[in-house]
Amino acid sequence: MTLPFAPGAGEAGPTPGQGTTPGQRPTPGERPTPGQGPAPDARAVGQPRLVTGIELVGEFEGSGYRDPPQLVCRPDGQLVRLPGLLYQVVRALDGANGPSGERRDGPRPDGAPKSVRKDEPVMARVAAELSRETGRQFTEEHIAYLIDQKLAPLSLTTYSDGSPPPPARRNDPFLAFRFRLAVLPEHITWFVSGLFAWLFHPLLILFSVCAFVVGEAWLWTTQETGIALQAVLSSPGSILFVVFLAIASCVFHEWGHGAACRYGGVRPGAMGCGIYLVWPAFYTDITNSYRLGRAGRIRADLGGVYFNALFVLGLLGLYVATGFQPLLVAILSVNLEIVQQLLPTLRFDGYYIVADLIGIPDLFKYIGPILRRVVLRRPKDDRLKALKRWPQIVVAFWVLFLIPVLLLQLGILVLNLPQLLVSDWQQARLLIENAGASGNQVLGMTSACLQILLLALPVAGLVLILWGAARSLVRFVGRKAGWSGADGG
Repeated sequence: MTLPFAPGAGEAGPTPGQGTTPGQRPTPGERPTPGQGPAPDARAVGQPRLVTGIELVGEFEGSGYRDPPQLVCRPDGQLVRLPGLLYQVVRALDGANGPSGERRDGPRPDGAPKSVRKDEPVMARVAAELSRETGRQFTEEHIAYLIDQKLAPLSLTTYSDGSPPPPARRNDPFLAFRFRLAVLPEHITWFVSGLFAWLFHPLLILFSVCAFVVGEAWLWTTQETGIALQAVLSSPGSILFVVFLAIASCVFHEWGHGAACRYGGVRPGAMGCGIYLVWPAFYTDITNSYRLGRAGRIRADLGGVYFNALFVLGLLGLYVATGFQPLLVAILSVNLEIVQQLLPTLRFDGYYIVADLIGIPDLFKYIGPILRRVVLRRPKDDRLKALKRWPQIVVAFWVLFLIPVLLLQLGILVLNLPQLLVSDWQQARLLIENAGASGNQVLGMTSACLQILLLALPVAGLVLILWGAARSLVRFVGRKAGWSGADGG
């Protein structure tokens, strides 16, 4: 699942689906680059205005922040978090540039309504409205500063002189899903999601989960999955069949995220595929789930795993009817996918469940502040001060759990890398030899190549991770040492 979600101007720092693999929610934290942005309306040359297509969403419900941020949706579909003051500026601009030209605001604190003249400059109208709503005095210079320094760089408004803002740019958060290609456009996703949204009726969910638990208990206590696995590995056709079912389960997983959004009343975005680190991945853009409350967002997070469970029920039914052993291995692969998705470490579904439970869109950006606070005993920085008490505690536990787990996993992989390379090489040679000796050489070679690819991907991923970590370390040391070329490349 993927969730573009940008930070609010004036906040301490950048801050969201999930999918069949990690990292499907680009998190807040976008930094626009200079350039030509959307053109302002010709009627407002010399006056600031909202970029065409901006939508005011409102408060981020279930927020873990002391001051709940407000959400604004850009034309590219990315949600931007804004503190209350900036949201009031955006709302005032929306009213000041409205089609009616002249409107009457609500009653002032003294009870007298205030009329806004059509010929009054936009910034003067915004300053007057902001002063009235906040009880503080704002001038046109204050409004110009907020627009030019906070809102225009986020591609929400033009600059105060009417010139276009920089082009909108999506954020690039830590360990995010970077390389992706949309396959199903939004209108197709909307249609497909509608076919399955009814599966989220509470009674049906309860029945399906109970059936899944019973089916799993029966399967793992009465059936010989190990024997089935050995039989499948000796048959190229069975291997390809299991891989096909595993891919189908991943696609169905993504439909679950989209259907959960539609059941909650928001529109899912495009579905597609891509590469997470080096692993193939599917994704669904469910940015609009942030329009929902906490319960709706968690339902969207769990929608993929719920559909995996439904997929398992379907395979169980086929196995009971046919006794076909490869179905047991396919069920095993789907179970492994469910376990993987519920891990709260990388950007799997479990990570987003934790994030939505506490109302903090991007947990990774708090690693540094938590380590400085807990390990180095330094005072809280502004990012931690902005959080409520209990989200701070949960984030601290998550960080203190995450760091040793990732370091342990990375250390084990590094220590075993030579042995892993030798083992993979031997296994690849064996697969090729067996493929040539199989009855159907084309099918055998296809199966062997697929298995070799699956063996090579973790090694390639580890090499890329180590290379990226080494480059980051060199750049960090270079900046500290003042090397002139440390930031190059």
